[in-house]
Amino acid sequence: MAIAIRLSRGGAKKRPYYRIVAADSRKPRDGKYLEQIGTYNPLLAKDDENRVKFDEDRARYWLGVGAQPSDRVARFLDAAGIRERAAKNNPKKGEPGQAAKDRAEEKAAKLAEAEEAAKAAEEEAKNAAAAEEEVTEEAPAEEAPAAEAPAEEVPAEEATEEKAEG
Repeated sequence: MAIAIRLSRGGAKKRPYYRIVAADSRKPRDGKYLEQIGTYNPLLAKDDENRVKFDEDRARYWLGVGAQPSDRVARFLDAAGIRERAAKNNPKKGEPGQAAKDRAEEKAAKLAEAEEAAKAAEEEAKNAAAAEEEVTEEAPAEEAPAAEAPAEEVPAEEATEEKAEG
């Protein structure tokens, strides 16, 4: 019979409370167990002494007869100094999935296109400004278009005489 030291859930909805039990590994999580060796209340603060309580002697006994602790119980046993737990190494843990990588590549491509378009627009603006400067530099060399020829100026004295006659 394979024995596991694991958690058995109790408590209400959204208010979990666990028993640390030694049970046949083929039994359901909350089913029949061989012995309750402690409790775990995740609602308490992490530094609270009542968060995890278990009988160390009974835990040592069950480990001695070949019981395998679950991951969470192995953490509790390691914290209590009963059994060393090997640190797990998962180098791909923080790596994004394939879809996220694809989205990042698309975003980078769009950003590169936008930068190229901005550079092209900037160069066009510079070229247009340079062409306009060339046009304005050439304009003074050419003769300015003549303004409308002013009408013959009539001396003020003659203008008053014409009005008086008329």
